[in-house]
Amino acid sequence: MRRIKFLGWFVLLLFMASNLFAQLEKSPVDYVNPYIGNISHLLVPTYPTVHLPNSMLRVYPERENYTSNLLYGLPLVVTSHRGSSAFNLSPYQGSIANIKSVMRLSYDNEMIKPYFYSVDLDEIDVNVKYAPSHQSGMYAIGFANKKQTPYLIINTKRGELTKTDHSISGYQQLDNKTKVYIYLETDVKPALIGTQKADKIESENNATQGNNAFYVIQFPVNTSNVKVRYGISFISVEQAKKNLRREIKDYNLDVLAKQGKNIWNKTLNKIKITGKDENAKVVFYTSLYRTYERMISISEDGNYYSAYDGKVHSDGGRNFYTDDWIWDTYRATHPLRVIIEPKMESDMINSYVTMTEQMPKAWMPNFPEVTGDSRRMNANHAVAMVADANAKGLKGFNLQQAYAVAKAAITEKTLAPWSSKPAGILDQFYKDKGYFPSLAAGEKETVPEVHGWERRQPIAVTLGTVYDEWCLSKIASAIGDKKDADYFSLRSKNYRKVFNPETKFFHPKDSTGNFMPNLDYRFPPAVGGRDAYDENTGYIFRFDVQHNIADLINLIGGKDEFIGALENMFSTPLGRGRPDFYQTYADHTGNVGQFSMGNEPAMHIPYLYSYAGQPWHTQKRVRTLLDQWFRNDLMGIPGDEDGGGLTSFIVFSQIGFYPVTPGLPMYVIGSPVFEKATLDLGNGKTFTVSCLNYSSGHKYIQSAKLNGKVWNKAWFSHEELMKGGVLELVMGKNPNKIWAADKDAVPPSFEMPN
Repeated sequence: MRRIKFLGWFVLLLFMASNLFAQLEKSPVDYVNPYIGNISHLLVPTYPTVHLPNSMLRVYPERENYTSNLLYGLPLVVTSHRGSSAFNLSPYQGSIANIKSVMRLSYDNEMIKPYFYSVDLDEIDVNVKYAPSHQSGMYAIGFANKKQTPYLIINTKRGELTKTDHSISGYQQLDNKTKVYIYLETDVKPALIGTQKADKIESENNATQGNNAFYVIQFPVNTSNVKVRYGISFISVEQAKKNLRREIKDYNLDVLAKQGKNIWNKTLNKIKITGKDENAKVVFYTSLYRTYERMISISEDGNYYSAYDGKVHSDGGRNFYTDDWIWDTYRATHPLRVIIEPKMESDMINSYVTMTEQMPKAWMPNFPEVTGDSRRMNANHAVAMVADANAKGLKGFNLQQAYAVAKAAITEKTLAPWSSKPAGILDQFYKDKGYFPSLAAGEKETVPEVHGWERRQPIAVTLGTVYDEWCLSKIASAIGDKKDADYFSLRSKNYRKVFNPETKFFHPKDSTGNFMPNLDYRFPPAVGGRDAYDENTGYIFRFDVQHNIADLINLIGGKDEFIGALENMFSTPLGRGRPDFYQTYADHTGNVGQFSMGNEPAMHIPYLYSYAGQPWHTQKRVRTLLDQWFRNDLMGIPGDEDGGGLTSFIVFSQIGFYPVTPGLPMYVIGSPVFEKATLDLGNGKTFTVSCLNYSSGHKYIQSAKLNGKVWNKAWFSHEELMKGGVLELVMGKNPNKIWAADKDAVPPSFEMPN
């Protein structure tokens, strides 16, 4: 009898423990920490964005950075990545005479999740909660001081607001004739809506306009809680109202937040991870969440406003996307979407092509935003996005059209950075000679296409464009244009023309063919090294030949010399005191020697050891960099994140592989952080990276199998990935220097093997 009772109690305790474990088990979105990186190492921090995946509506606290003492009102919609809110909402209690268009608010007890925001405005005794939908949002505002009249102040920085007795609507003028519209209403009927005049609120005028135009909403003195719901639109006020009515049926903020949480969990569950390192999970899911901030869908009930021709268009039944900085995101963000969001990626490419058709000149955008293409950085890597998607089998966009406009962006528009002008004398030189020339010693700039601050960036332009030409050759081959394919394939090797055989670095040349004299690759001239490179020093651009690593190895002198060059980069100190160095090279952060983990052109470099037969060195370097620079803390991002540009490196690297060459359908194996990572391929199949002998300290691959077959390669193809299955890696504390070290095991360059 005692034995039976004991077993009964044991089963009961086991049942209770399992229930407790189930309650404590976290969902993917519970791991997201939007505060990671909110204090920058040097330039722009990450922002703790509250939004749904790829949604038109985004908000984050309006302040300079995480350490700011005051909030600049409450945000209603951020229209551009890292931009400020187009409208503001300010709760207030106090003298009317002290009201301003946007109130500076002391705050405390802030909490941010991707789908929810709350904060106490401590000095005015107000509590704020917020939840977003795709094109609408809701605030719940609690006024604790019942003796004072509660107010809400609605601001537009440059536009017009109109009112009724229960709502406010209007627009804010953005750049390039683009407007963002709002329709806003409250659950408590206002006592008064009007404009502030000294110590009074005047309600006679039904419209207010101009810079920082605002309305004051006054509520009855005993009002303790007000809920505000609103819709936004790029089409019209009426559409903003429709967006609100479609998405938010009542004033239940908890239900709205729960819906958002469910959407995020469904999205983040496309990659499932298991392992013992909880901080690594936080870093991973936070990074994955950041890749969904951009591009944004601006389709509204089947229509969208395009800043590219100033018209409203039908979206043809598929989402229209914009807001992308392709110089950053082509490297890993777009390739990640090819795997886990192929329909979305196809729609994004289709959007790029459509934008181009709407522009006065059919040149593929490279920094498309809500307000148009801002033509930033160098080269035009939208062609890489197209080439990569096509090489990996994505459909849903017109490849012929994409090729035509990508080719035009590289051959008809000037290659001069940050310029939207047609091709000029420097572009003709590039076409004839195969490289973008630097200024000669003592030569003054006279070419009108060259941006005064951004300069020529001759090596960055040359290396970026030869890669783009390689991408053009891949697409031309796919559409059967052998002439173009051969032409651009040959041109894609012109990086050799700026390779200095004596120093084994890529070295700027002037128009007479002379290398820039007295160049120290650590300290290239001009701010950001822009008279030679861009944002980074010569050490990073030494390895910026993504499409032909094998040839780069030969140029440097062979595998041993190539490994030595990589190690030299990681071992060579900055050479100046940090204040002096970063004053000139502010983007070159996250340093390990001359390597810059904080800037996107460096992201593929840790994987290059595998091309020289030392994948164990890649495993060491990738894991070390993840540990050093990507952490679960306020400074856990080493550089400008750029809306997935940098964090996509984390997602791939923590899973255990990386797309070194977008346009070549293969992945280089690194060192997985988790015991198991499973990708939902969206075709009913999954691909799992599974680690045996798993431990957070076991970063070295001892042996591998792919779907049960012994795998002695440092890479695998996209085709093998999409078949689904398991990449099984036996891990250990010390390197197996023999695994995948043979010449037949190295990742492919330039062409995939037959």
